[in-house]
Amino acid sequence: MSHCLCAHIEQVANRTRVLILQHPDESKHPLNTGRLAALGLQQSDLWVGEHFPQLNGLVASVASAYLLFPGKDPSLARSLAPLPTGESSLLVVPDGTWRNARRIVQVNPILSTLPHLTLPLGEPSQYRVRKAREPAAVSTIEAIMRSLSILEPDQDFKPLLKPFDVLVEQQIEAMGPEVYQRHHRS
Repeated sequence: MSHCLCAHIEQVANRTRVLILQHPDESKHPLNTGRLAALGLQQSDLWVGEHFPQLNGLVASVASAYLLFPGKDPSLARSLAPLPTGESSLLVVPDGTWRNARRIVQVNPILSTLPHLTLPLGEPSQYRVRKAREPAAVSTIEAIMRSLSILEPDQDFKPLLKPFDVLVEQQIEAMGPEVYQRHHRS
């Protein structure tokens, strides 16, 4: 991570512990927003891999655990809503391409038993240097920030996005305006 980017990381307090399960391919990506989220939150962990046998013990140790991932089973779907204050809760976030994130969910059976939280439609992603097929798709750090803003409405999570905004601007500047216009503007 560039020195300039580190200067923009400010740890934000959060009651909901965030666990980012990052696919190994994503950990090598220079635009790694899951890592930025983990660095910017006081209560967060970043685990890299596909299979996480220690996950069962962690889930069992909290009052409630949720998976931030669209689910196929409507009985497991839950709309995001504020969590009770004082409850030890865990938000599990698979990080990678949709294919890699699905793989993480598939090979860790405990994840399919958790209530699935899905983000309401909101502003388009500010991740202007990566293309997504879905118009509602957002980066991992944006998804975490939006989720925590709903789960903990008394806290301001916007500072979490400062290094992300700098990262995006640095990437646009590095590629130059012509390349950016040709490949990333619709």
